[in-house]
Amino acid sequence: MPFIGNQPTAIPLSADDLEDNIISTAKIQDNAVTAAKYIEPIPFRNIIINGDMSIAQRSTSVASITSTDYHTVDRFKTIITTLGTWTQSQATDVPTGQGFSTSLKMDCTTADASPASGDSLRITTHLEGQNLQYLKKGTSSAESLTMSFWVKSNKTGTYILELYDLDNSRQISKSYTINSTSTWEKKTITIDGDTSGAFDNDNALSLIVGWFLGAGSDFTSGTLNTSWNSATNANRAVGQVNLADSTANEWFITGVQLEAGTTASDFEFLPVDVNLGRCQRYCQVYGGDQATQSVAVGAASGTTGMVATLKPLVKFRATPSASVSAVADFNYLQLSPFATANLVSFSLVSANSSSDYVNLDIGISGATANAYQIIRTTNTGARLTLSAEL
Repeated sequence: MPFIGNQPTAIPLSADDLEDNIISTAKIQDNAVTAAKYIEPIPFRNIIINGDMSIAQRSTSVASITSTDYHTVDRFKTIITTLGTWTQSQATDVPTGQGFSTSLKMDCTTADASPASGDSLRITTHLEGQNLQYLKKGTSSAESLTMSFWVKSNKTGTYILELYDLDNSRQISKSYTINSTSTWEKKTITIDGDTSGAFDNDNALSLIVGWFLGAGSDFTSGTLNTSWNSATNANRAVGQVNLADSTANEWFITGVQLEAGTTASDFEFLPVDVNLGRCQRYCQVYGGDQATQSVAVGAASGTTGMVATLKPLVKFRATPSASVSAVADFNYLQLSPFATANLVSFSLVSANSSSDYVNLDIGISGATANAYQIIRTTNTGARLTLSAEL
């Protein structure tokens, strides 16, 4: 605009100088915002694998849980020491309008209202050190982390989220509150960067992220450790409610996201094939799709044994272990001369994590030496599980 006399000095506007809604989408030309000004969400920013609980290769429901294991939803492990009995499932109860279709559910079926001092129950997910190097832990530039997740329980009160650095025996706990009974609530927790103790740069377990659901006095008798420090059991779960105190209790979680920085971004949904492939780095389950399904091929070394070779769907994190639902759930089909028979035993011979094969030692009966066989399932409940979990 024209001026009489000298033009006044330009003073930059601040956000406080602008009226609400004075800048709108309609007032911005299409070519006014360039690619350089647009911040694209960082892909794979979520450190957690399968945070939407959509992959459950092993099972969608397991009852009578009293022991530590990966039971249902991939990458989420139940760690339990004599604190009640549980049914765990991949549930369809989810927060409305958030894009999630599944959650992990814990349902107490045998109560323990008076935990012993060493009792505890956690749901955890385990992370490789080589995937955490960009967090710069153990340096003066250590990144802060932000955890966000959706949670629901009929038991309100204080719960504890824990990050445990296994490489350096360091730990931090943060409390969150379930405020409303049986209502989905989103929780966002910021965790300061740790300038002590770098994560190992390898494929081994470095960081355990865990949600306490109950704990005895060994874990609750101290002062909650809300800053990174040397791990002390008494300081890990101070204030934690006991979800195991009634068979009416249940707890759900979904939308788990852990990312670098001090703010939570929208949950990063991945295509199902990408999410499944990331889970299969740690676990692959064969069988269960149909009554008769081929899972491996091999040749008999004699009349009572053979080595069968299986090609993994993706490269394993490390050499896997092998287990089967039951040996009777499998048989072999011999091609020439034709024969079929049940298996006698089933175990791992060798697996090379840097190669594309796994060898299985199969006990058989009535085979022809050097003849080729196909290992097959005999029912829809048959499962061959190869696990390279942390």
